[in-house]
Amino acid sequence: MPDVEPIAREVARLLISRGETLAVAESSAGGLVSAVLLAIPGASAYFLGGAVVYTRLSRRILLGIPDAALADIRPASEAYAQLLARTARDRFGAGWAVAETGATGPTGNRYGDAAGHACLAVAGPRERSLTLEPGHGDRQANMQAFAGAAFDLLLSCLREAS
Repeated sequence: MPDVEPIAREVARLLISRGETLAVAESSAGGLVSAVLLAIPGASAYFLGGAVVYTRLSRRILLGIPDAALADIRPASEAYAQLLARTARDRFGAGWAVAETGATGPTGNRYGDAAGHACLAVAGPRERSLTLEPGHGDRQANMQAFAGAAFDLLLSCLREAS
């Protein structure tokens, strides 16, 4: 994903310069956010770890979020993405976390979202969430778009916290 590398490098530079740390919880992006961060030399200075939370089982095992915690939260929503981000931040003891959840395609998800729907969130000194709708069912393109949007959102929050 060379198109997000400059943004990821800026994220890394800001985190390293501030002595801050990051955790990642991703679903439909399938580990792309973590892979891009780890490809940048010096990642061990800020990247504490990540989880690909693609199923209920992985959510319970990797982040310790029980099904009961979603009683009033619909998966693939901004509230769910925020829950993932806050939980990842807390479990890893990170200053920041970014999370993503969605429907990559070629079809929508079981919650009624069309292919290309994603929700992203950042938890930390600045918190924000957003919904992304690329509007197509190209699975690989959506995965890349979701990861790119996660970096954009994270960088925006990091800059606001300066």
